[in-house]
Amino acid sequence: MPDPVTLRPTRESDMPLLERLTNDPDGAGSFQWLGWHDPGLMLRRWKENGLLGPEHGQLMIGQGDTAHGFVSWHKIPTGHWAYCWNIGLIIQPESRGQGIGTEAQRLLVRYLFAHTLVHRVEADTETENIAEQRALEKAGFTREGIQRGWDFRDGQYRDSYRYSFLRSDLP
Repeated sequence: MPDPVTLRPTRESDMPLLERLTNDPDGAGSFQWLGWHDPGLMLRRWKENGLLGPEHGQLMIGQGDTAHGFVSWHKIPTGHWAYCWNIGLIIQPESRGQGIGTEAQRLLVRYLFAHTLVHRVEADTETENIAEQRALEKAGFTREGIQRGWDFRDGQYRDSYRYSFLRSDLP
């Protein structure tokens, strides 16, 4: 039986994987490749706050001694006093299609509800990203609707689906 999927803080030794997942077209994959960026950006951000702050954060997805990718979240205002978290993830190509992303998203939702007062966690994915749609739905998210022309990738605007998970959706 394989080790359980876990989330953990980012280590300096994770930097090569983070660079591969964010600054390499093959590592990022077609839905996450957004163009080249400063190759020292992730390390500088990690040195600043360990990639964990009050407005956003990032945790590594692990299984035993293997790091598979990362989950991230950032704060979105939803009203005068309220906010929600918008989450995302990137899994290395060798780890895709094994349910690791689904479990990582379940764990992240539980983590955010356990450690913040937020009532809503949301995620967006391109309408063509069938694998991520399945992962979000298996993780318990509800598809709310389509956002036309929501994101720009590979020279054109893309439509996205918005998904949500409310604190009251927890089992």
